[in-house]
Amino acid sequence: MKKLNIFVLAAGLGERLRPITDHIPKPLLPVIGKPALQHVIDNVTTLPFNKVGINLHHKKEDIEAWYESSSLKEKITFFDEEIILDTGGALKNAEGFLKDSPFIVHNSDVLSDINLNEVYKYHCSSGNLVTLAVHDYPKFNSLNIDQKGLLRDVRRTGGRSSGSNRLLAFTGIAIYEAEFLEFLPDGISSVVDAWLDALKAGKKVGTFNVSGCYWSDIGTPSAYASAVFDALKADGENVYVHPSINTCENLEIHGFVVIEGDCVLGKDVSLRNCILLPGSRAGESDESSLHENCIIGNDYIVDFDEAAVTGVSADDGRCLIGTGGSDRKYYRINEGSKSSVLMQCREDDTDFERHMEYTKYFRKLSVPVPELINEWSDKWQAEFEDAGDVSLYSYLNCPREGAELEKIYRTVLDALVLIHTRAAENIGECMLLKDRTFDYDHFRWETEYFSECYLRDIRQMGVANRTDLGNEFHLLALKADSFPKTVIHRDFQSQNIMVIKGQEIKIIDFQGARQGPPAYDIASLLWDPYVRLEESIRNNLLDYYTDKMDEMTAEGFNRKGFMESIVPCRLQRHMQALGAYGFLSRVKGKKYFLKYIPEGLRLLKEDILPAKDEYPGLYKLINSL
Repeated sequence: MKKLNIFVLAAGLGERLRPITDHIPKPLLPVIGKPALQHVIDNVTTLPFNKVGINLHHKKEDIEAWYESSSLKEKITFFDEEIILDTGGALKNAEGFLKDSPFIVHNSDVLSDINLNEVYKYHCSSGNLVTLAVHDYPKFNSLNIDQKGLLRDVRRTGGRSSGSNRLLAFTGIAIYEAEFLEFLPDGISSVVDAWLDALKAGKKVGTFNVSGCYWSDIGTPSAYASAVFDALKADGENVYVHPSINTCENLEIHGFVVIEGDCVLGKDVSLRNCILLPGSRAGESDESSLHENCIIGNDYIVDFDEAAVTGVSADDGRCLIGTGGSDRKYYRINEGSKSSVLMQCREDDTDFERHMEYTKYFRKLSVPVPELINEWSDKWQAEFEDAGDVSLYSYLNCPREGAELEKIYRTVLDALVLIHTRAAENIGECMLLKDRTFDYDHFRWETEYFSECYLRDIRQMGVANRTDLGNEFHLLALKADSFPKTVIHRDFQSQNIMVIKGQEIKIIDFQGARQGPPAYDIASLLWDPYVRLEESIRNNLLDYYTDKMDEMTAEGFNRKGFMESIVPCRLQRHMQALGAYGFLSRVKGKKYFLKYIPEGLRLLKEDILPAKDEYPGLYKLINSL
């Protein structure tokens, strides 16, 4: 494919977004720390291209300031418009720039994951003068397209298909041959009129159907908020805090929260489903410090419709929630001012009955897990108390001072101690847990998981001296299995601990609990690839845990034996985690788990140092990664 030119439409006033666009031009609206315009440029420059043109009008000085820091500065040319020339006039104004090659036009307010290379590849082989990227979007369906994918007419309102032709919507992305410029008059004009003129002249205006791809037009407050929260979910997150924010003292967060750069937060602020734009302030005045379902600027607040933004079904009030690695589906059900969570398991889910029984057992022992409200075993469904959207991981995405950090972790460790003591002492009351042990076979499964899903699938590497390494895995599993056992959660990391009110917590995803070494849970929590703790804080928390265990254990807690078990458990845990990140990203398609691999690997390299003489082959392997 030959190189093309790129043209981005960025001159609009953004009237539907006022008062936001009185302060920030729509192309520079931030989407998780990066302007929408930059997202578009990053996407479109995956094509083979010569140069980039951008038309400007509204708040053009701000866009020119953005340009100064762009890595593509030498490739970008601006086209100022004293009056807005509309979509066709903008291209005619840049005719001298565009006329030497095919070109792609992309609206600056459209965010998508459309594979533009596939669109361009099709265009090159189609013989089309124009190829429009289209999709089925009933609200905007206005292009009348025949069975061959050729444009026949344009309606002025959306609708649904009927007859042999289809009605589809324009995505705001199109590829043109330079000859198309001849159909554009000087001055203000719409590109749609030029499409129709090209049809009358016998030219082919074709389409490439991208239905099913992600697409968002950020032209309204609700659409903008949806796009921002979609970007969060696509990255496996609920909370984004710009690196310029140093502390979030006593900040309470719920739902989706985005805090962009240079924001000022007062004390005791509560945010739920909020976007704080750059330079905004919250909680500094005498007004309410509770904000929800809104976009906050420096001196204005724009509300949006929660149902439209978060995807609540109009039929049953359900909203799909959760971004973790589970195959189960969780739906929030809103009934008036109360909400609950419906868990839907696949049929024959072997953990379903265990989840029900463990919930009842842990609740009886005051372990803070969500209350079971209803269960329908025949439908593989259960309804639970709503534990919110904010995990400890998300809570800590907003920087917390040392004292606040240690306080929340101590609350978590208090709950863990209950599992490690009371649950173990009364295990005869939960037969499904009584017979489940985290033993040699499970430890060996973890290291095979690491070998296959991380070493083979992610690193694409074979293992030299596999027999010797297998023997070291065998010895490691024997050692881990030899330590005294108690009831353990088995996946006690920050994404399985929910923070709901202040620093009240709920523990989730505990259906995998077994009897195993308690250090495995401690390794999961305090050496967590999701959250890096300072060594001094980790040591304080270790002391706190062992003191609490000593208080709660009648015969006293074997601190020396526990400390000796930590390194083998850390090795096991981090190899399991790397295997899981490989499996979830490669097999389940949840690519955002890849971002945790560097920290997981860093921890594994720390783990092996004190054991390098005991496991020399593993030491050599890990340090080669």
